[in-house]
Amino acid sequence: MGQIGTAFRAFFAALFNAEKAARIQAAIDQAALPKITQDEPGQRPAKARATAESPPTRSEAVTLLAALQRESRLVDLILEPLDSYTDEQIGAAARNVLRDSAGALERLLALKPVLAQDEQSVVDVPATYDPARLRLTGKVEGSGPFRGKLAHRGWQASAVNLPTWTGSKEAALVIAPAEIEV
Repeated sequence: MGQIGTAFRAFFAALFNAEKAARIQAAIDQAALPKITQDEPGQRPAKARATAESPPTRSEAVTLLAALQRESRLVDLILEPLDSYTDEQIGAAARNVLRDSAGALERLLALKPVLAQDEQSVVDVPATYDPARLRLTGKVEGSGPFRGKLAHRGWQASAVNLPTWTGSKEAALVIAPAEIEV
């Protein structure tokens, strides 16, 4: 898969799973990882016991993508081969998908800007800024404070209202079920 693929997988795993984020952080910090223990002979492994007792789970990333597909057909638009369509047809389809995706994101995540100021306005950045909230570009020298022009206000979720997964383990990775007309 390569380093880029691994980096993307680690990013999304950390973004949507706190336990994985902590393990990735421990690996980056080169902290001691928990010792792997062997189970008693004849006993099911601890992971198998936990799986048998716990209800099926689903990644929040899959849940979000499934909601965007269900409500706006986002995956269909992204994965559709576009060579046989005109730009006007693509634009018309995209308009509805974008409108419906925005509605779903607003309902599920209540998005709001990271910074309230208008784009292109001058903003002050303290030396102790959080790089997860503010990304400095251009000629960044020293440790700050900084002053610059706001190029993008950023986005953050002010709530997370993802539906709870109640399906089977086998369907946990399904974004959209296959449709069969009878």
